[in-house]
Amino acid sequence: MRVAFGVLGPTVAESDGRALALKGPRHRAVLARLVVARRRVVPVTHLVGDLWTDPPPGAVGAVQTFVAALRRVLEPDRPSRAPARLLVTDGPGYALRPEPDAVDAWCFETAVGAAARLPATQALPRLEEALALWRGPAYAEFEEEYWARGERSRLAELRLQAVEQRARTQLDLGLAAEAVPDLDVHLAAHPWREDAWRLLALALYRQDRQGDALGVLRRARAVLADQLGVDPGPRLRRLEADILAQDPGLDPPAGPTATAARLWTRTAAAYDRTVAAGARARLETTVSLIRDLAVTGGGGLAAARQHRMEAIAAAEEFGDPDLTARVIGAYDVPAIWTRSDDPELARRIVEAAERALTASPGDAHEAARCRLLATIALETRGSRAPRGPQAAREAEEIARRLDDPALLAFALNGAFMQSFTRAGLAPRRDEIGAELVELAARHDLVTYEVLGHLIRLQARGALADFAAADRHAVAVDRLAERHELPLASVFTQWYRALRLAASGQPAGAETAYRDAAARLDGAGMPGLERGLLPLALLCLRVQHRRTWSDTDSGDTGPGPVEIDLGADWGPYRPWATPFALLASGRRAEARAALRALPEPPRDLMYEACCCLEAMVALEVGDRDVLERAHTRLLPAAGELAGAGSGLITLGPVEDHLADITTALRAPTSPVPPR
Repeated sequence: MRVAFGVLGPTVAESDGRALALKGPRHRAVLARLVVARRRVVPVTHLVGDLWTDPPPGAVGAVQTFVAALRRVLEPDRPSRAPARLLVTDGPGYALRPEPDAVDAWCFETAVGAAARLPATQALPRLEEALALWRGPAYAEFEEEYWARGERSRLAELRLQAVEQRARTQLDLGLAAEAVPDLDVHLAAHPWREDAWRLLALALYRQDRQGDALGVLRRARAVLADQLGVDPGPRLRRLEADILAQDPGLDPPAGPTATAARLWTRTAAAYDRTVAAGARARLETTVSLIRDLAVTGGGGLAAARQHRMEAIAAAEEFGDPDLTARVIGAYDVPAIWTRSDDPELARRIVEAAERALTASPGDAHEAARCRLLATIALETRGSRAPRGPQAAREAEEIARRLDDPALLAFALNGAFMQSFTRAGLAPRRDEIGAELVELAARHDLVTYEVLGHLIRLQARGALADFAAADRHAVAVDRLAERHELPLASVFTQWYRALRLAASGQPAGAETAYRDAAARLDGAGMPGLERGLLPLALLCLRVQHRRTWSDTDSGDTGPGPVEIDLGADWGPYRPWATPFALLASGRRAEARAALRALPEPPRDLMYEACCCLEAMVALEVGDRDVLERAHTRLLPAAGELAGAGSGLITLGPVEDHLADITTALRAPTSPVPPR
């Protein structure tokens, strides 16, 4: 169960859109106080002081009771003796360890920060998304609590800056009319903010409302004099002089960005007036927008996932399977990562696609059928069910028969997602990537050309051909910059961290991994992000048998592999747990955890998980696990373990196989991993 927390307004916790019952005000206070701490430990004694001015006898026990009640609400399925993973006990107190995108205040800060680094066309939707998170004053019910005051003030100021940043962005895009209403409301509540007065006056001037603009500046002068006893600052005075002089520098930007923004606004308004509200054409147009939204990254990708299922549900309400098939199939967004960002959404999409296939008449358009099958292949990524490979094969056959380049590219993406039935299939994926690059370049399918290069980057990395992988990384970056595809460079940044790890530069690789992880924050890809940094560092450390800090050179010599199970390991926690147990000397428990490991997922991390399993088995001398790992890894003997992900590596698979073979020949003398 994924829990999200809201503090931009009253404190709430939700799961799958359902509010969780947080009981009394002190329970909410404990939760809010832990959110304020931003994943750091809050000692129990501090919580007591925060909750009571004059703590009663038994206050510590009361705090423990509040925490226990919160844990039951936040992790209702946790076994009674299992350690908490969300609200954890750590040393002298407690810490709340949610995912980075699970707290609305953190998401708000990330979005605002990202917007400052983006071009105006991309920054505006990020700012709109960020400001929409606010439901009221931050930590609304804790206005009088001293521990909340600093955070409340900081977030409130950041929100005011975001409102003004949005207005500046609108003006940069030539959207002066859109900026005026929000600035009016903003200034009614915060009349001392001089930059907001300046922006409002400028927005009015750019609408040929010179008199209104000067009136705004006179109001600003009066408000500042009456409330603060000061004259307007130099920027306001300069703007007034420029307006009176009708300075050409005040005119709206005449560049292509502003022109495109105005064209978008006018076209959208015309479409809204012309096409009936309930028309099917609106639904299909909407899906096209959702598809384009997905490749913008960050909030765009997350919003696209949300609206995609809404569009499918709306199509099904018409009772027309052909329409539903078109709506489902129109979302042909290339996918490179083999773990779903939202497994529940993927399941619902597959079910809808299967319903559309069943309901379609026998003479249904083959292209629509191909798109439905390719969608099923994509959305069943990582599954062991036979339906995914079957759908991928059928979609590819139809696409080749129809000789439709865009359709074939979509089907090949599905074939790639289903090419993880065993280890050692990097050559097959390299073939898929090569065909995609050639096909997409010939038919101007830019996003699929990027996909093809990323697939080849992964495959050539798995085959230790880093010269070729480097060329594909350069091609991806070039295409991403030219066509404004920000998500693509996330993968090339991670690849370059992998290159450092593979070339024996562990300290530099660790720094690069941390930088790449920061880039992932807010990218809208939880299926990729969750657990990736801890896993990358684990692989780096077990491969080199060293520990490092953020600042040292890595020259510390062999040492134990330190594991922080308090980190967000996501789906990789089962493979980290045995290492943590070994590091603390609990070999019997490590062996039990090893035996309890699930089968590695059939995805880009398959070989890496198999090698991690084998490394623990070597430490504890588990022959059964070693034999199983040997069988699984043997087809990949010529590859670099994990490098097929384009993200991490554990060195040559043949080295792991050699260690396993040696251990199996001498069962009483476990061989430490290389």
